[in-house]
Amino acid sequence: MILRLNLSNLIGNLGFLNMSFMTEKQKMLSGEMYDPQDSILRAEREYARLLFQKINKIDESRKEERSNLLYELLGRAGDNLWIEPPFYCDYGYNISVGDQVFFNFNCCILDVMPVTIGNNFMAAPNVQIYTATHPLEAKARNSGREFAKPVAIGNDVWIGGGAIICPGVTIGNGVVVGAGAVVTKNVKDHVFVAGNPARIIRSIEN
Repeated sequence: MILRLNLSNLIGNLGFLNMSFMTEKQKMLSGEMYDPQDSILRAEREYARLLFQKINKIDESRKEERSNLLYELLGRAGDNLWIEPPFYCDYGYNISVGDQVFFNFNCCILDVMPVTIGNNFMAAPNVQIYTATHPLEAKARNSGREFAKPVAIGNDVWIGGGAIICPGVTIGNGVVVGAGAVVTKNVKDHVFVAGNPARIIRSIEN
């Protein structure tokens, strides 16, 4: 029993040591608590902001230039990406989208951890996708440290205006999310969800 306890303590201590040698960015990307004021992360957020601010100011006569900058901002994007300005994000490089992806006006993605979106995706105006979150306990939250949970969205998904996709949510293929919905839990394939919190309203024929 003593040997087992000592071994358990040793493993726990090694885990703590491994964490202490991780950079804040590594902690962020692994879903651990991290310091968002880390100098590297601040610089990366500033780069993304300067880029999307530039994108948001480009007028309609320079659509190709705007499109090229969007491909530079996102980590990976397929064919026929179309994002109406203004658009906002944290880092950009954590956003991966497939082919035929459309975001309407004033959408925001907090991509502290990966946001993965499939093909044939449509987002109406004011859609918000969050990976960033904070501890429930006030003492931990007031430390300024935070963490994140990834978001994954399948193919052939339509998200209605003003909907919010919360951290850690996975949305299946062929899903429709109603306007104003707050999606707090995973959504299975081929359903229509709406409400706050979002719930299944009915199935959708495949």
